[in-house]
Amino acid sequence: MTPDQPPLWRRAVAEFLGTAMLVAIAVGSGIAAVRLSPNDIGLQSLQNSTATMFGLTVLILVFGPVSGAHLNPVISLADWFLGRRTASGLSLPDLGAYVVAQVTGAIGGSVLANAMFDVGTAVSSKERDTSGYMLSEIVATAGLILLIFALAATNRGALAAPAVGAYIGGAYWFTSSMSFANPAMTVGRIFSDTFAGIAPGSVPPFVVAQLIGGVVGVGLLLLLFPKVKHAAGDIVIPHPAEAVMAPGFHEEPAGPSHAIPASPQIPINGGAKPN
Repeated sequence: MTPDQPPLWRRAVAEFLGTAMLVAIAVGSGIAAVRLSPNDIGLQSLQNSTATMFGLTVLILVFGPVSGAHLNPVISLADWFLGRRTASGLSLPDLGAYVVAQVTGAIGGSVLANAMFDVGTAVSSKERDTSGYMLSEIVATAGLILLIFALAATNRGALAAPAVGAYIGGAYWFTSSMSFANPAMTVGRIFSDTFAGIAPGSVPPFVVAQLIGGVVGVGLLLLLFPKVKHAAGDIVIPHPAEAVMAPGFHEEPAGPSHAIPASPQIPINGGAKPN
């Protein structure tokens, strides 16, 4: 953790809640789509992708200032890998906490969606194991990693919420797998035998493809941005400690008062002071 980031426990809670809500949105909107348009698969996909696209955008805006809103083990793994030489990315303990929070949150989100629609939690029987699906997951995940870290590398991390939402919304349609691009979400969807579910036997190939996509995405990033440097607080969205404080206040390490008036400006560029 860099000095200007929130404590790990707070970031882990944000990752748990954010990933839970992301999966609840993806699974819940899939259930709703089937009920609303039972005879039109294309319309079901449109409804599911639209809800997920907008929901993801909102979740990044809500949880990004706390944890960066990774909501995805591949993103966290890439952050650790790219920052390990300069100690600017996630540490191994951070990475472990993020991944545990993301996976458990994803399972909880699936169970929550099932409960909201009274369908009951059951292991999915929806097989997704074709070679086209695997290639799709490689492409979707590589593009996601390249997008997120390219934004950070060019000091445009504040655009991550709409950009990532738009990318995932588009990838629903240009990939045959509907762009899971997220091992935690993939595991979570096991626990919903619905439109958005995935059978346990299809999960290992999906996760392997997503990890390969992560490697490809990092490779493309280093090829296109060879001098890429980032701080852990810049991925996915800048999240310095000051960004989670009430406007106009900052914490004091000691003393009779724990908050004193400060500048009303909240940094959005990883903690750099305004001119």
